Amino acid sequence: MRWFWIDRFTQFESGRSATAVKNVSLAEGHLHDHFPGAPLMPNSLVIEGLAQTGGLLAAEHNDFEERVVLAKVAKARFHFSATPGDTLVYQVTIDDIHKDGAIVSGTSHVGPRLQAEVQLVFAHLSESVAGSKSLFDPASLLAMLKLLGVFEVGRDSQGKPLNVPASLLAAAGNQA
Repeated sequence: MRWFWIDRFTQFESGRSATAVKNVSLAEGHLHDHFPGAPLMPNSLVIEGLAQTGGLLAAEHNDFEERVVLAKVAKARFHFSATPGDTLVYQVTIDDIHKDGAIVSGTSHVGPRLQAEVQLVFAHLSESVAGSKSLFDPASLLAMLKLLGVFEVGRDSQGKPLNVPASLLAAAGNQA
């Protein structure tokens, strides 16, 4: 993932829910283009942050062996714009997950204020659709997951700490 629209996971419960934070900083170049003199975090990037949070949650459900892509933004409602200095708290919940994909509901808050509500649909791409093209280099994916704190805060369905999936370790060349 070249662009991170989340800074860190604070909660991650396998197959159920996740919470991540994004600190909106005036140092981010895109804020100066949207809108000059009145910087705002574009709503599309808030959706992307929620999609990254929900997509990683959906992908972890199958030990990151499925290629998970955002297929549809089924609902998006924004109550106010995020501005520099805001900390967005993304909360996502898996509504449904099956072999073809997942439906995730999410919210973004700034402090106690509801900033956005979304419903996202993710698709699991089969090998025949994706071919041999990898969406992520396994070593880069593993490094990103560690950087975002997935394995620090993550818990499985029994409340035990998440382990790095063996298949991801193997594909990443055992760079744990």
